[in-house]
Amino acid sequence: MTLVADYLVVGAGAMGMAFADVLAQESTASVIMIDRQDRPGGHWNTAYPFVRLHQPSAFYGVNSLPLGQNRIETAGLNKGLYELATNSEVCRYYEQVLAEQLMPSGRIQFLPNTEWTPDGAVVSKETGRVVDVDVKKIVDATYMKVQVPSTHPAEFPVAEGITLAPVNALTELASPGRDHVIIGAGKTGMDACLWLLANGIEPKHIRWIMPRDSWLLNREFIQPFKLSERTATGFAHQMLAFAHARDLEELFKMLESAGQLMRIDPACMPSMYRCATVTELELEQLRRIQQVIRKGRVTSVASGKINLEQGSIDIGKDSVLIDCTADGLANRPARPVFNGNHITLQSVRTCQQVFSAAFIAHIEVTKTDENDKNEICTPVPHPDTEIDYLRTSLGNAKNGAFWAADQVISRWLAESRLDGFSQAGIKPPPPDREQQVLGLKALQNLQRLIEEAENSSAQ
Repeated sequence: MTLVADYLVVGAGAMGMAFADVLAQESTASVIMIDRQDRPGGHWNTAYPFVRLHQPSAFYGVNSLPLGQNRIETAGLNKGLYELATNSEVCRYYEQVLAEQLMPSGRIQFLPNTEWTPDGAVVSKETGRVVDVDVKKIVDATYMKVQVPSTHPAEFPVAEGITLAPVNALTELASPGRDHVIIGAGKTGMDACLWLLANGIEPKHIRWIMPRDSWLLNREFIQPFKLSERTATGFAHQMLAFAHARDLEELFKMLESAGQLMRIDPACMPSMYRCATVTELELEQLRRIQQVIRKGRVTSVASGKINLEQGSIDIGKDSVLIDCTADGLANRPARPVFNGNHITLQSVRTCQQVFSAAFIAHIEVTKTDENDKNEICTPVPHPDTEIDYLRTSLGNAKNGAFWAADQVISRWLAESRLDGFSQAGIKPPPPDREQQVLGLKALQNLQRLIEEAENSSAQ
């Protein structure tokens, strides 16, 4: 039996679900969704149990179904800001989306435990049989290659007898008095440190291997609804910095002074930017950890020692090593989103994957010319370095200005629950002439700063 549909969506993770949801709500298209797991939700199904969203639930998930209650948290390190869904809440949410939003349309088929092979075949993982499908277009929702620690083996050799585990096992391995070594400086490493501190592990028993320091986004300035004025204020500070900074150092000083960006150690100039988002309360907790090892990446783990690029540190027999090195936001090369009968889902707004997937689906439904669609959906690759902060900001600004010139797109953005800018009441471009001039100056200055930074790096 051959399954027939308009689209084959490969991957029922966050991006695949957001794309399929828009097709279900805004078109009459039929869709076959496949996933190698037995349920939707992608990386959330294998993420560490204490992970939470890094952005408000208000603009995460799919367009057609709210996530959470849009409440402001009254306790904890996110106190005073809009709620962040937990891992279990997100997993339940995606099962609800499939059961209540997609399947009832009668146009969505979901094939769990199914893989898409390199030669383009759809194969059942359970039986090994090829599933015959006849589709008009293939949507690759796996290109961004989100990794989580539980499925990401360590990329360095580890001697026998050493306890090295992914962050998923932290809740079982942590104990007072033991030496805890967190490997990885990204948001996962931060989450692991915060969990240890919240569960009574004293800072003196935590060592944090931090190959690179990172610029961190202040979550206070990424807020919707009642707190949207803070987001608008942050956006205004950002535009002023972009327009007037004379060099890279001054730009980051201006952004840090405005509270838009933060760093763990004021004495260390970050060289990394990966969209990691924290609150000031979380930053206070992270600064309690004094044993931060800045000697590069781990190269190997031997008996009694962790070897790094620029030295080594000693470990005891009871030391617990927690691997937080999985690349959750891989820096993938941009490729055309629309290419004949293939659609490759990518971020068209930096680190906003679900919004991007939904937006791409809307453009697929409403536009016909492939060149036009690709111009509208210019990828903004995930950042990695501090210079990438400028690149992604420039890409966001260019895309935003292009979208604002299209009344149909602007109307969709204003009504989309996944568009954080609309949720925050920000309607780029700015309405008055003075702010429009400022925006143009910001774009030109950003381009200059990027070129100077790239030339300096090449020398």
